[in-house]
Amino acid sequence: MPELPEVETVRRQLAQWMVGRRVERVTVTGRRSVRRQPLEEFIARLTNRTVVDVRRWGKFLLIDLDDSEVLVIHLRMSGQLRYEPDPGVEVERHTHVILALGPEPEIVELRFVDPRTFGEMFISEGCDARGVPVELAHLGRDPINEQFTEPDLEQLSRGRRVAIKTLLLDQSKIVGIGNIYGDEICALARVRPTRRAESLTKPQRRRIVAATLEILNEAIEERGSSLKDQRYRDLFGGLGTYQNHHRVYGRAGLACEQCGAQVKRTVIGGRSAHFCPTCQR
Repeated sequence: MPELPEVETVRRQLAQWMVGRRVERVTVTGRRSVRRQPLEEFIARLTNRTVVDVRRWGKFLLIDLDDSEVLVIHLRMSGQLRYEPDPGVEVERHTHVILALGPEPEIVELRFVDPRTFGEMFISEGCDARGVPVELAHLGRDPINEQFTEPDLEQLSRGRRVAIKTLLLDQSKIVGIGNIYGDEICALARVRPTRRAESLTKPQRRRIVAATLEILNEAIEERGSSLKDQRYRDLFGGLGTYQNHHRVYGRAGLACEQCGAQVKRTVIGGRSAHFCPTCQR
């Protein structure tokens, strides 16, 4: 957490108010949150820059600046971005980076809160032909930003003996899908997450591609999934609602809404996986 739908939700919210604003000040109190480059360099390259666009690649937020550089933000497991219109409001615990955005005197703040400090920010050294920061060039296809088809999945699956869920979660192949949406995609496609990728038939691959697009877009419209720990919140502190529509994720022992069979849980590559033993083959 968060996965593609949660990050896309935050991206859309950022784009509504951040584009056109200038970074007046940068405050970093958590060094792990800015660990790829010298702190002074990070602050210098970001200060007095104006935001021209807010993009996303997989689970990464890409903030385009007016000097063609890109601020990359990765929330990872517990990171949150918070919009604060009143800089005088007390700073929340575990806030590690604050961007004060102008122009003066209408300052608002973007606060990066990350209790587990796995998340990070950095200024990219440049972008590749896809517009992806070179530091992320190893990442695979974004199923929302790029066309994703059955032939693409066939090529990715060819000769792969791994479970299809493992393939869906492999960020070097397809970016943005994590544990929640991997389960949900397999459920909608009626394919067991343990099914070997190389064994999929063409109709099954078609269903998986269609389910990928449908599930991710549905989740984006519901502003993502907020689980019991409510660790994921959007830019304004709101919760997502797609957890109310999960077909199998987190529903082990409950009845499948399609057939009534008991949803099962297993482990694939050290990750939990949920499925209906009747609907998914």
